[in-house]
Amino acid sequence: MSKSRIEVQSLGYVFLLLATLSWSFVGVLVKTASGMVDSTTITFLRFALGVVFLGIFILVKQHKLPMRFDFRWIWIAAIGKSCNYFFENLGLSLGYSYGNILVVPVQTIILLAISMIVFKERLTVRGWIAAALCLTGVLCISWNGKPLSGLLGDSGSLITILFVVSAVGSAFHVLGQKKLTARMDSGEMNFSIFVVCSVLMTVPLPMQAEMTGEFTLAPIAALLALGLITGMSFYWFSQALRLVSFPIAIIVSNTAVLFGILWSGIIRHDPITVYIIAGAAVFTVGLVVLNWPARKPAVVRSGKEAAL
Repeated sequence: MSKSRIEVQSLGYVFLLLATLSWSFVGVLVKTASGMVDSTTITFLRFALGVVFLGIFILVKQHKLPMRFDFRWIWIAAIGKSCNYFFENLGLSLGYSYGNILVVPVQTIILLAISMIVFKERLTVRGWIAAALCLTGVLCISWNGKPLSGLLGDSGSLITILFVVSAVGSAFHVLGQKKLTARMDSGEMNFSIFVVCSVLMTVPLPMQAEMTGEFTLAPIAALLALGLITGMSFYWFSQALRLVSFPIAIIVSNTAVLFGILWSGIIRHDPITVYIIAGAAVFTVGLVVLNWPARKPAVVRSGKEAAL
């Protein structure tokens, strides 16, 4: 492998590591920020600061700020992402800092259901296996070893519902991105979506914004970090996909779940049970199984076809 090729791959791994570590810290950062402001304010600032960070990056790189608001899927993606962050931040504020690990596997199940019901796609055996693993992992984390008799009345059930609703929003954001990728540059797409999200999240802000604690450095730093992650992580990951093989990118990015649990225990001292670890491991395997590229079947060609 040439030196230039190694340097390009190394850059791809840097982008991949930046995105993965960024996502793994979200739960801890939201929990830290909730010590100063409410979840609605956190949601608004994640988008508003994300727009600032991404806008500065695009302006330096392209010397302009391209925006599009005339595509229907920009608005669908923005509504979905607003729903995703609003309920995720609310769930994190009420529960443990690792709670948002439920969003990705639930989102995966929802997307598989949409592909079957709405787009009439046939789910493969691998898809069914992945969905079963994701669902098993989610149920294991939601259960967390509690007595089944009191499970439905537990406050953890409400928090789980918040993350499920967050996952529904995230699923529509992913659908919007898939529809827009062929029409828009990644930076322009994300910038346009986050601008709309910022506007949408100003609606509940006057009614719900409040100080929940003292004005201190740690929550301020957490809010700035969340804005940077919102604005830049999707760009970092899209760049990594261009430079690193897809299977490696999927495996590494899904370790954000495991790192998130680790930071939750180390930084926030949240109780990490064997059920949390086992559930996360199971649905991570499901995500990898679903996204692993299928082996192309061998094609027997005639001599004439091979020559072509």
